[in-house]
Amino acid sequence: MKIGKLALTAVALGLITTACGLSGGGGDAGGDTAMAGSCRVAKENVGPGPLKGEVKGEITFQTTSLKNEFAEVFDPIIADFQREHPGVTVKWVDDPGDSEFTPRLLANAAACTLPDVVNLNEPTAIALAKAGYLLDLDTKVPDAGKQFVPSMWSRTTFGGTSHTAMPWYGGFNVLAVNTDLMKAAGLDPANPPKDVFELFDAADKIAKVSGGKYHASVANPTERLKTDWQSLGVKFFGPDGKTLAFAADPIALKWVTRMAELYKAGALAKDTLSAEPTELSNRFAAGKLVFGDRNASFLRYVKDNAPTLYPKLGVSTAVEAKAFDVWEGQYISVSSTSKNAMAAAAFATFVTNAQSQLRFVKHPKVAIFPSAADALKDPFFTSQTGSDPLSVARRLGAEQAQSDPVATEEAIATRKAENAVWGAAVMKAVAAEVQLAMQGKKTPEQALKDAEKKANELVAAGG
Repeated sequence: MKIGKLALTAVALGLITTACGLSGGGGDAGGDTAMAGSCRVAKENVGPGPLKGEVKGEITFQTTSLKNEFAEVFDPIIADFQREHPGVTVKWVDDPGDSEFTPRLLANAAACTLPDVVNLNEPTAIALAKAGYLLDLDTKVPDAGKQFVPSMWSRTTFGGTSHTAMPWYGGFNVLAVNTDLMKAAGLDPANPPKDVFELFDAADKIAKVSGGKYHASVANPTERLKTDWQSLGVKFFGPDGKTLAFAADPIALKWVTRMAELYKAGALAKDTLSAEPTELSNRFAAGKLVFGDRNASFLRYVKDNAPTLYPKLGVSTAVEAKAFDVWEGQYISVSSTSKNAMAAAAFATFVTNAQSQLRFVKHPKVAIFPSAADALKDPFFTSQTGSDPLSVARRLGAEQAQSDPVATEEAIATRKAENAVWGAAVMKAVAAEVQLAMQGKKTPEQALKDAEKKANELVAAGG
């Protein structure tokens, strides 16, 4: 099961720049076909008006690293759907979700072989939507968003003005802390950090006490950079709304400066400046870090890999508590190149409905949250009263989702623009400059200026 972010590579970016987008024109002499990306498709898949016709035919449903462990969940879901729609056959396949995930799917899309219904992470959804390979749900499936938590649906627009992905499952923001290490550092586990800078202040205190025996977190800024900036309200763009101009934002400068100070002080493990994302999990489980991943699924990892540490975990939603900003999820999209788009759209809606999602989220091997509003009203979430970390996380996550307001149109537009440009290539370029500032090789001001320049070059090249 993959919830993390997967990289966009040069191959992926190349495919984006060469794709043709969506077009209702370019059909054959009979006018029955149109273009989706670089593929000729049925005209009904693009252009105005909802999908019409019978729900029938064979479709392929691709998940990401789920089939080996969760056949007992999805086989019955598929069987139930096929009973409701006897004219449909669903072929379930699985992708390992490795580092080549995004370029592999973009290559499949360019070859017109993208699965009909596909499980995506956010970077891949952005890339495929930008290239024109995902069905415009607002136009083609107008009621698609009705079953989801409104705040989640409102932010699920990637690379365009319409929804091209349905939110599926993910981990709401819950901060896991090692309470023993917090106490050892003179911090109160009952009062965890309330925002990013409070977390940084706590990290500074930890460094002064620990003597290098343990740290606040890993040093690599890549995984946290965008989320931190968005939660802090960093302005990514200049007045034109298109050109990245974050170097002028005082909050961004404060963030880079604090990261550099923490790294110099030893508050962030110095040998992890370029560490893989798994390093945080490994070190936390080994009792070497105070703060864990800000995702409920992390709790399951600790329970499975550090059972003596698990009961000592503290869990809160104190840091960046808005689901709109921080929900890290998986998505379901329908390929705009599907030969049986009606069946694909029907199955995508079925696999993301409350009943189907509850089958998955209740499985003992996962610690995830659904996106369907009615699923979060289930007693499995609302009646959690225990002090077990996962029970606390489920209760807090459900409360967080239900109370999270629908984002304003301005906020949606801002976040959409940010997500559309902030792919892995931009992330890597900005993080590399932050790392130079952390090493003292550049001032924070210069690192931000250089990061902004490189990011804009990448955006222009991929536009």
